[in-house]
Amino acid sequence: MCAVKQIKVNAIKNGTVIDHIPGGKVLRLIELLNLTGENSVMIGMNLQSEKLGCKDIIKIENRELTEPEVQSLALLAPQASVIIIKDFEVSKKISVEIPTYVENLLLCPNEKCITNMEGIPTKFNLHHNTTVKVRCAYCEKKYQIDEVDFRV
Repeated sequence: MCAVKQIKVNAIKNGTVIDHIPGGKVLRLIELLNLTGENSVMIGMNLQSEKLGCKDIIKIENRELTEPEVQSLALLAPQASVIIIKDFEVSKKISVEIPTYVENLLLCPNEKCITNMEGIPTKFNLHHNTTVKVRCAYCEKKYQIDEVDFRV
């Protein structure tokens, strides 16, 4: 159930806001983005949202996401919005789009895959309708995105 009361969170002077994260995904995104204490991070979990029902949100002070980080984010939260803040104002909005192909971003869960046996970079083709599915370009096994680990 989503929180009903509204709370106020301080604005950030410079940094990134990731909004419209599906409820319950924020902790995985924090791990994925390696948000481990160098920057001030504010999170909201299971907040009420007209668009999603329940949503999560992350505010990261003094850090802009890299393109690989935005790609990773798109795989876990394709409806998320990324907003860059400069001097307390919206500087840029980044559209999050699920790529059709990623390289060296995911780890293949197949222990017998050549990427795990030989240590070569992974390559995955992505497919999505209601959920994101990935297929290893080497062993050709298909997985739900939640079954695959990200390189961190």
